[in-house]
Amino acid sequence: MQLALIAHDDKKSAMMEWAEEHETLLHEQTLIATGTTGGRLIEEVGLEVTRMASGPLGGDLMIGAAVVTGECDAVVFFRDPMTAQPHEPDISALLRICDVHGIPLATNRASATALLAGLTASESR
Repeated sequence: MQLALIAHDDKKSAMMEWAEEHETLLHEQTLIATGTTGGRLIEEVGLEVTRMASGPLGGDLMIGAAVVTGECDAVVFFRDPMTAQPHEPDISALLRICDVHGIPLATNRASATALLAGLTASESR
């Protein structure tokens, strides 16, 4: 399973905490991430991550393309609904393309945990 990870700037620390909590399960996945988020996941958590461009440079669009081509099985996008900055990835296009292709997308810790549990349960069958 290939899992994409994205986080707005104010949610990157929450993403790192979540990834540390689920490090064992995440090591079993093929991970892709936007540039800065991916770099932090590699450095701070020790995960193996294929880094796309940073969000402002189109990394979210690259992940969207992976959804379209069937290369991405699920997306975790820790978004900041209150203070997202104009340079940060816009979730609306990614959410739309995930819905079109039937790909699950989690937007917070609780839904990300449920999504990861579902992915790992389906892999063990």
